[in-house]
Amino acid sequence: MANVKLKEHLREASQSTRILAAQAFSRAAGAPLVHGNSIRLLKDASENYPAWLEAIRSAEKNVHFENYIIRDDNIGQQFADALIAKAKEGPRVRVLYDWMGALTETSGSFWRRLSDGGVEVRCFNPPRFNSPLGWVSRLHRKSLSVDNRIAFVSGLCVGQMWAGYPERDIPPWRDTGIVVRGPVVADVVQSFFRAWAEAGPEIPADELPDQKSIPVAGTVDMRVLGHVASTAGLYRLEQLITVLAQKTLWLTDAYFVGTTSYVQALRGAAMDGVDVRLLVPGSSGDLKFLRPISRAGYRPLLEAGVRVFEWNGSMLHAKTAVADGRWARVGSSNLNLASWLGNWELDVAVEDPGFAHEMEQMYLQDLDNATEIVLSEKDRVRPVAEREPLPRLQRMGTGSGKSGSAGRLTAGAIRVGNTVGAAITNRLVLGAAEAKIMLSGGTALLVLAVLALVEPLLMVIPFALIAGWFGISLLIQAYQLHKSGKDDSAADVASDRARDNVVEIPGLRRESAAEPPPREPRDAQDEP
Repeated sequence: MANVKLKEHLREASQSTRILAAQAFSRAAGAPLVHGNSIRLLKDASENYPAWLEAIRSAEKNVHFENYIIRDDNIGQQFADALIAKAKEGPRVRVLYDWMGALTETSGSFWRRLSDGGVEVRCFNPPRFNSPLGWVSRLHRKSLSVDNRIAFVSGLCVGQMWAGYPERDIPPWRDTGIVVRGPVVADVVQSFFRAWAEAGPEIPADELPDQKSIPVAGTVDMRVLGHVASTAGLYRLEQLITVLAQKTLWLTDAYFVGTTSYVQALRGAAMDGVDVRLLVPGSSGDLKFLRPISRAGYRPLLEAGVRVFEWNGSMLHAKTAVADGRWARVGSSNLNLASWLGNWELDVAVEDPGFAHEMEQMYLQDLDNATEIVLSEKDRVRPVAEREPLPRLQRMGTGSGKSGSAGRLTAGAIRVGNTVGAAITNRLVLGAAEAKIMLSGGTALLVLAVLALVEPLLMVIPFALIAGWFGISLLIQAYQLHKSGKDDSAADVASDRARDNVVEIPGLRRESAAEPPPREPRDAQDEP
């Protein structure tokens, strides 16, 4: 009898723990768990692009497509042809692209061709005088939804480097995406609607799907992360997953720059016996000179037992996580502050053992093409076995020398700033891995000092331009606020006059809405 009661108690405790965990995940992420979906894992462009194009061609009502980079190359033209052909058939086709992502990758004629073909095209967050720092927030998402019945979320942009250059013997970029069906599609569409409204008029409310209007498609539970920017929902969820992981936590990231709190969470999990692994780009990263900077962040992780691996192939661009064989994430967010707090990102967190198992198997396959980084006897970060450097074309992904994303440069700048700040304030233990960064930082500061002494205009002119931009922005905003204040005052005066023109009839009186009429006194026993 006692054993039966003990089993019932443990079962109730386990169920209560799951409920609390689900509640914690929902509150941390700011996104509810959606039941009744199906999901399929798509690896690299060879599986993602054909599925995207097939879905676009099958559209009967609408196509909603958003992406950070849509390049004006062979792959981009394939998508342009498919989108234009579908728009001419009648369905509403909407394309949202990022201003910075298209700045050097796509010509204006590409977007005009789409618009002339019937596609509704909007540019997200171009620079504006009245918001000098507004351009920092980018649309870094990659999603496609069709007819409110199917949706794709991934880390893939649209460009030839993701498909590779077989004629140059350059392999495709490594990336990951998913395709989902079921009620969760409504959340992906709603996320697109919010971003679309940031770039122009809102989409009519009657086009917004409801979860209840989309039939159940499976048994997978998932939540969509990143409806809006600057909410840190994914950051809170990642911290929570790191704290709750009991067995495994395997991460893949293209531009990893963990905050102090996140790095400490990873260290704590590893020191507590969790198998924590981090897979990042190696020499194939799109900005090779930042490789020492990236490696400088490995040491505190390696010292705590986190295993770090560098990808050997072409650029590793995937952003994924899988924990304890039950929880997984796929999407556009990198593990750095730009994604957590600045950009508009979109990820899907999946709570399903079957899908998590697929993610684990894919991760192990990726490690077959990676080199583990270890600490040497002299406490220096080094690969287990040094590799020959890849040819230039393979490192860059193209022969043009352009990077596929600005994220790695941002990540490097943040890490340089952290290291230099630590050296100045003496609040962080630094080692041999940070020596190169400190040397580079010190040299750069000395060069700036010499320039300021020899050619002051080289320092004054940029400062004057920036100060002028900020000044004009503040004047514009002040004028707008002053104008809106005068309009409000005029409206208040008109309202006061309207009230003053009310004729009072003898025997009647007006009562203020703020002061309700007195109530009849009641006996004490009538009081609640």
